Amino acid sequence: MSRSFDVVVIGAGPAGYIAAIRASQHGMSVACIDEWQNRDGKNAFGGTCLNAGCIPSKALLESSELFHRANHEFSKHGIKVPEVSVDVPKMQKRRASIVRQLTGGIAGLFKAANVEGLVGHGKLLADQKVEFTPVDGDVEVLDTKYVVLATGSTPIELDIAPFDDENIVDSWGALEFDAVPERLGVVGAGVIGLELGSVWGRLGAEVVVLEAMDDFLFMTDHDVAKIAAKAFKKQGMDINLGARLTSANSATGKVTVNYDDSEGGQSIEVDKLVVAVGRRPFSDNLLADDAGIELDERGFIVVDNECRTGVKNVFAVGDCVRGPMLAHKGSEEGVMVADLITGEVAEINYAMIPSVIYTAPEIAWVGKTEAEARADGRVIKTGSFPFAASGRAKAMEQTDGMVKIIAADDDDAVLGVHIIGPMAGELISEAVLAMEFQASTEDIQRTIHAHPSLAEAIHEAALAVDNKALNFPNR
Repeated sequence: MSRSFDVVVIGAGPAGYIAAIRASQHGMSVACIDEWQNRDGKNAFGGTCLNAGCIPSKALLESSELFHRANHEFSKHGIKVPEVSVDVPKMQKRRASIVRQLTGGIAGLFKAANVEGLVGHGKLLADQKVEFTPVDGDVEVLDTKYVVLATGSTPIELDIAPFDDENIVDSWGALEFDAVPERLGVVGAGVIGLELGSVWGRLGAEVVVLEAMDDFLFMTDHDVAKIAAKAFKKQGMDINLGARLTSANSATGKVTVNYDDSEGGQSIEVDKLVVAVGRRPFSDNLLADDAGIELDERGFIVVDNECRTGVKNVFAVGDCVRGPMLAHKGSEEGVMVADLITGEVAEINYAMIPSVIYTAPEIAWVGKTEAEARADGRVIKTGSFPFAASGRAKAMEQTDGMVKIIAADDDDAVLGVHIIGPMAGELISEAVLAMEFQASTEDIQRTIHAHPSLAEAIHEAALAVDNKALNFPNR
């Protein structure tokens, strides 16, 4: 006799485990299936984000930034530090410990919420049935009223640079180096490539980045991208734009990297090569032939604005569907779907999803860039405020960057906020909340901000939109 649940979620990453817990909060019986296996052979909940992405990368970014600051900033504070060295194994042990705590925490959350966490492979069959293949045990078919597909994504592998898990690696492999490479190559100057390049560059690696596109950080506002490019160059990161990889070979123990740029064919040799050219939806053996689920030309599960597939009572959320591959986007989709299943009104404002790049300086944005706003035909006004004029930023010795606000000229609506500077990933939340409540720049101008604080830069940028900045010369 097969087991029966109200809801079965396939995938226990940020989209899936949140959907499972939310559905359980509504009083539904829930099972959440996940087959993630770490390189030590142990299974864990949390998906890419907790095991091999967001969390471990931020742990290493924090460690490497502290090392960089000890070497380059502490003396400005009058702090004398003897020679600073890096213990990479201990740094990696700390990263692994944080990951274990958080992934183990999900198991605890499941227990508290009465969600049955099932370790193994889940496959959608016809008629809302799910085949569960446990790590140890016999295959079982689960009956359920609703299915949520939340299988996430996986790094894109290039035929011209296949992963060997030693010298040519994906983003996960780049988080587990046991020593600092003397020379590190990174293919892709996106979020993942820049963060990983920052980690090892701060620890002493010579970092060479190859980016196929001609524009640096094309998805960010142009003014922010210019500041970022200058900051990364100052840090020693060698970013090559319009550089199209043609081959990579590690037969010699090092990696020979060939690429084309505006001057023709080029070749470099690096100790390690990280290929970070994007991710693809993970749907290996997820769908039976008669499951009825439609995939688009890129392999994403086709859903509507409420994350409903074309099959009744089957939803899909997170990286395996359209939209930005962001953990917080997937989590909110999981909440929305669980609420919709129980008959509640729920929606996501996809225009108000913030993005963050956790480099130093951090980069964060929400809404439209100046170019996008102009392309929409809006008459706009902009204001910016540099962290160099911020008392708090000066006290922190972190004055690179600025806050920029784009607003509509007619009704003063905030259309986009872009931040590059200290704690940008935290500061952006004020902008998201303001825009979610359809605030004008005047609303931000009239909101009292603590002094001295980094958030004052948002206040001053709002004032600058109307040429009223108080702590920086107006245009």
